[in-house]
Amino acid sequence: MNIATHIGPACPLCNEENSLTPISASDKRTYFACPNCHLAFVDPADYLTADEEMAYYATHENSIADEGYVRFLQNVTTPLLALIPNEQKTHLQALDYGCGPGPTLSFLLEREGIACDNYDPFFADIQLKPQYDVITATECFEHFHQPAQELTKLTELLAPSGYLALMTSRWKTEQQFANWHYTRDPTHVVFMHDKTISYIAERYGLTPVWQDDSRVVIFQR
Repeated sequence: MNIATHIGPACPLCNEENSLTPISASDKRTYFACPNCHLAFVDPADYLTADEEMAYYATHENSIADEGYVRFLQNVTTPLLALIPNEQKTHLQALDYGCGPGPTLSFLLEREGIACDNYDPFFADIQLKPQYDVITATECFEHFHQPAQELTKLTELLAPSGYLALMTSRWKTEQQFANWHYTRDPTHVVFMHDKTISYIAERYGLTPVWQDDSRVVIFQR
């Protein structure tokens, strides 16, 4: 990455503000990349309003009846379930954080005997339990306006030895980012890099125990 000193909005994950690099994407929003935590993010001036966000999310038609969506979620449920001994599953409490208007992942966990709450600030704003053994956030991180606060909340909700599974597409290079379809969704505002995983692990006291090469990382507390 070619670092050019730039004073702009602070990085919403690590609060770096003095060495951010402007980067280009295929839409007209303003983007920056952070040299510290390697997060890429949209200038907050380009965020949608809460009403605009909710209207966009309401167009999603994901559900347990959508076989393609279920297969997509299995990218995270398959490795996650493999980490948990079968005899423990019926004793665990999970949380699907950011479940959207059509909760689906909770059904997949409950099929395996894991009780799961659905939470979403727009569609399922429930009272959360003090802690959870398993927390999933699938296609959720990229929507966080304040990822540092969200990760603090998720870590506090995670029981000792619990698993936090994040699914969000990761960017690789500025050249790839410039033409990346993931930035074309107007509700996507922060973008994880492979190196962001290490930053999150160190800052929040988490250990990466499984990851693929593009979108899924599972941490253990």
